[in-house]
Amino acid sequence: MQKLIEVITGLLALFFRPQKTEPVPAPVEPKPLEWLSLAVFQAATGLSGEMARAWYEHVRAACLEFGITGPVRIAAFLAQVGHESGGFVYTRELWGPTAAQARYEGRADLGNTQPGDGFRFRGRGLIQITGRDNYQRAAAGLGVDVLADPQLLEGRALAARSAAWWWKTHCCNQLADGGDFVALTKRINGGTNGLADRQARWDRAKKAMEAGT
Repeated sequence: MQKLIEVITGLLALFFRPQKTEPVPAPVEPKPLEWLSLAVFQAATGLSGEMARAWYEHVRAACLEFGITGPVRIAAFLAQVGHESGGFVYTRELWGPTAAQARYEGRADLGNTQPGDGFRFRGRGLIQITGRDNYQRAAAGLGVDVLADPQLLEGRALAARSAAWWWKTHCCNQLADGGDFVALTKRINGGTNGLADRQARWDRAKKAMEAGT
């Protein structure tokens, strides 16, 4: 009888033994888009393959450094700097001087207090940093003494970094997030100069990202 009880107890223990279950992995949330591929960058900017390759890493690094990430911000940034630089061609303001450029000289709001400041601190970089005061702020923000050597802003790396720095410090990410492209243009330009071209570039950038992401 004792043997029978032991057998029955063993069978019951076997039957009711807890089953091992594999842990269910937590769902993986898709990572938000931070940047885009070279091909999408080229399509978004309308650049040739050669120009896209020349600018891609510089613009990518600058945007990641200053929080210009995700399709909304990237599209707005590429559109605005694309217009400001004539399609990533000009990193230095073309100088006449025009009547407006002649008035750079002595402009207190730009910090141009010394003779020759208007020409010396003319627009440079993808977003056209202009004036002694802005160069001084850029030097502090970028950790590079562009005040002593303004031409440094003409190189691709600093042209891109200075534009991204200016964009962040002037709260352009927030304007881009809000979708008010006209207000964003006014923040950059002081008005709506070139708005049609900026918007065309914006539309192209958004379409390229939608197709490629």
